[in-house]
Amino acid sequence: MRMDGIKKEKYDGFQQYHPLVNFLYFALVLGFSMVFNHPVAQIISCVCAIMYAVQIEGKKAVMFSLKFCLPMLLLTAFVNPAFNHAGVTILTYFPNGNPLTLESILYGLSAGCLLVTVLVWFISFNRVITSDKFIYLFGRIIPAMSLVLSMTLRFVPKFKYQMSVVVEAQRSIGRDISTGSIIKRIKTATLIMSIMITWALENAIETADSMKSRGYGLKGRSAFSIYHFDDRDRTAMAWIAFCGVYLICGYMVRGFAFRYFPGIRWAAINTMSVSFYFVYAGLCLTPVIMNASEERKWKALYSNM
Repeated sequence: MRMDGIKKEKYDGFQQYHPLVNFLYFALVLGFSMVFNHPVAQIISCVCAIMYAVQIEGKKAVMFSLKFCLPMLLLTAFVNPAFNHAGVTILTYFPNGNPLTLESILYGLSAGCLLVTVLVWFISFNRVITSDKFIYLFGRIIPAMSLVLSMTLRFVPKFKYQMSVVVEAQRSIGRDISTGSIIKRIKTATLIMSIMITWALENAIETADSMKSRGYGLKGRSAFSIYHFDDRDRTAMAWIAFCGVYLICGYMVRGFAFRYFPGIRWAAINTMSVSFYFVYAGLCLTPVIMNASEERKWKALYSNM
């Protein structure tokens, strides 16, 4: 939904926390999502990532992304058995004589699920970790790199929006890339790309001049910050740190162990391993629970008015 050319975003209570809390959370969930290959852990991470993305971006935006992610998952699941023939459970044989194993299919599904989960987490990451937060966290440690990364993160959505403006403007004067002959469409697309490249170069020059005039990079230059680490941030940081340490200990004692080759083997299910899954779910659901709590508070305040 757009109002006066500005996209109306949903409120995210977790985004209002200190940047250090936001960054630690995403560093843990992304790291654990890439390390834990146990199906239960992967399902927990994938479901929680989708829930949080839907909560802050809306169903339509997430479903649009999943339309590209789900075929990627299926492609990985089908391509892996064609090249990976390891495994002891042979289902059938390919015409060339190579076996099709259950382990290779499950491993392909696991790899595809991991890829989809990380991509969905990055939808929320790009919304929460804004360019100003990135500069606040890393501006003094790696000033040049943090500036480049923050500008890149900001440039992508800005370029996308400007592209839609240019396309609409060209369509209004009869240059529509979706109609006409192939040659006409190519000429129109080339013109639009030429306009966008010119705009990007001019924008880069203006940004460089602006940063130079504000004294960026000079020794002793101070930076304005609106972020303050309060008691709410300390509580959230303590919870996230506890979950991180607990899950790292769980990984070290092989509580999330799962093997696909040569045969499927997994860690014994006991009280300890179940506690790891619950803590992992609690960590992944942290922003979802925070937003639900904020929404209940607002509704309670509104009803008392």
